Amino acid sequence: MHLHILGICGTFMGGLAALAREAGHKVTGCDANVYPPMSTQLEALGIELITGFDAEQLELKPDVFVIGNVVTRGERFPLMEAILDAGLPYVSGPQWLAEHVLQGRHVLAVAGTHGKTTTTSMLTWILEHAGLKPGFLVGGVPQNFGVSARLGEGRPFVIEADEYDTAFFDKRSKFVHYRPRTAVLNNLEHDHADIFPDLAAIETQFHHLVRTVPASGRLVVNAREEALQRVIARGCWSEVQRFGAKKEEAGMLRARGEPQAFDVLRGSLKVARVEWGLIGEHNQLNALAAIAAAEHVGVTPEQSAEALATFQNVRRRMELRGEVRGIKVYDDFAHHPTAMRTTINGLRRRIAPAERILAIFEPRSNTMKLGTMKAQLPWALEEADLAFCNQQGLAWDAKEALAPMGAQAVVGADVDALVAAVVKVAKPGDHLLCMSNGGFGGIHEKLLAGLAARA
Repeated sequence: MHLHILGICGTFMGGLAALAREAGHKVTGCDANVYPPMSTQLEALGIELITGFDAEQLELKPDVFVIGNVVTRGERFPLMEAILDAGLPYVSGPQWLAEHVLQGRHVLAVAGTHGKTTTTSMLTWILEHAGLKPGFLVGGVPQNFGVSARLGEGRPFVIEADEYDTAFFDKRSKFVHYRPRTAVLNNLEHDHADIFPDLAAIETQFHHLVRTVPASGRLVVNAREEALQRVIARGCWSEVQRFGAKKEEAGMLRARGEPQAFDVLRGSLKVARVEWGLIGEHNQLNALAAIAAAEHVGVTPEQSAEALATFQNVRRRMELRGEVRGIKVYDDFAHHPTAMRTTINGLRRRIAPAERILAIFEPRSNTMKLGTMKAQLPWALEEADLAFCNQQGLAWDAKEALAPMGAQAVVGADVDALVAAVVKVAKPGDHLLCMSNGGFGGIHEKLLAGLAARA
């Protein structure tokens, strides 16, 4: 089968392309900007990439066009208009995946506003370490594997289950297509304000996911999240394994100790101990979720803890990009205010009291560009010593939103202005934490170059 994928350089569609190629299909694709790292990965697999969505691509004559959710109707996507005019076969990415890859597998789906990529990677590594040879599709690159997707030889398939919509012709969340037997509900907040008017609308989509889990399946649910308790209260037909509550409760998985070294308890009984290199309470909770999900396919908490000791995290999760004269530059994917706050908090707990955190961020997601959560930014950044925001591309005034922070916050007109401002004040012992769900204009290299030039 020949697939031509529209929007191939997104993390999900790029992963799907890799799986299709591994399964023996011919794969080609296009995107508005064919960009690394996904373009590099795909070209290494022998996948032909085309820049743009011009109608001439019909001449490739694939068996089916696989449509990413970046594609909309209208003049921006002449190829899509030509497909519709010609009556050619097309399908969404999640539907193609469900029908051609996930069918007959034990699907373990990881859903939630935050931590999906990290938890999916943890769970995949636990199953790999236990010898189950899982397939996986992750919205990032787990460093234990070096690739974002593979078919695997065993029955389990671990997938990052995104609540974003499927395609312009299917407005259900992607995860409704996956039909998981094990579903992790990690947390739930309002996000994706461009398609969800409020939290209640996202809760409805999460309940649609709950409805697809069989009676013999398992829901792994964060006990701290009120929104998830409301989702379960709307109806549940599967076993529920809760995790994360701070108080003892029968059957509950919880942690005792610091995030970098903690006991895993079931009720009051210790069942494992995790000692690893990750920081932050959010990662401790991610670990509990992964342990509970792995247990559903026969991996004991002790085996899971042993695997997590060698877990290397995901690229762009507090990834150290370089150091110049005692000043460290990190890259992190945090882009929602809660994720930013937990990321800064995790770093704060790891460094010496006298060391400073300089939080450098761009509000790049659709939700943040709309300004829906701009009022939460001072709260998200309060543990940083200084905060630097990129104004470029925003329709709202970042200076006004950050005014409660006073001199603690600096707003730059573009990336180069931010780099100049940071380089001017950075000193040995500082941690420069760059947060974005995009490339951030190559700010990491620019900071390192600027610091080296100053030195």
